[in-house]
Amino acid sequence: MTQHAQPETNLPSRPGRVLLTGASGGIGQFMRPLFAAQGISLRLSDLQPPASLLPNETFVAADLTRPDELAKAVAGIDGIVHMGGHSDEGSWETILNSNIIGTWNLFDAARAAGVKRVIFASSNHAVGFYERSQVIGTDLSVRPDTRYGISKAFGEATGSYYADKFNLAVTCLRIGNVGLTPIDRRRLSIWLHPEDLFQLILIGLTHPQIHFEILYGMSDNQRAWWDNSRAIELGYRPKHRSEDHAARILAITEVPDAIGDRYQGGTFCSLEHPNRSISG
Repeated sequence: MTQHAQPETNLPSRPGRVLLTGASGGIGQFMRPLFAAQGISLRLSDLQPPASLLPNETFVAADLTRPDELAKAVAGIDGIVHMGGHSDEGSWETILNSNIIGTWNLFDAARAAGVKRVIFASSNHAVGFYERSQVIGTDLSVRPDTRYGISKAFGEATGSYYADKFNLAVTCLRIGNVGLTPIDRRRLSIWLHPEDLFQLILIGLTHPQIHFEILYGMSDNQRAWWDNSRAIELGYRPKHRSEDHAARILAITEVPDAIGDRYQGGTFCSLEHPNRSISG
């Protein structure tokens, strides 16, 4: 579903003190200057500090598997943007520790510290086994395509639990592919410009109607497989269009993938699949 331009909606408030986990990762590096441009106080957390800090930033090292370190990271924080964890497919042990145990620990630390809001970086891979012929909303069952996708479905369920049980305002963003431009045909459907991701994050950190939401992290994509109407209702107005890059992308010859080309999760679906067949 294409997101149509509508009048700008002013967010009702500004976020307070924000913790960004996974701050040294790729998405974290995109988000940091955008927070700085808005003058938002940002505490960074990761295993290792970034090379340098911006004027609005402080850093606290924290391992997601260590509740004592997380307690220090979340102390005095109003909202958390959780980008930490393993960001690709991995072994069960890796996914279990970083993305399942780590995510549980993060939510529980937020509860214990009285944090008001959490933005959880979910993924399109939580629903990767839906076919590309479908346009899906957020009211369908999860269909993860990998152990990584399973961990993101777990994170969404954990967020729902903490919202309902402990009244934590939780927004789960099923992120497509973040970058300055889409890089292939699949990304024409799932691309998310960093500025549009930042807008979604601000909605999650400030909107008064947030209790528990699942939103799709995508820009204005004419070829989208996802219905993001709820994000539009909450004031999301993506500024970037994947179709502006379509001519360049469609001119690229891509190697066929019998499984990946059928499903929204792409190559994540064909990983370890017994019927995987690539030709060309």
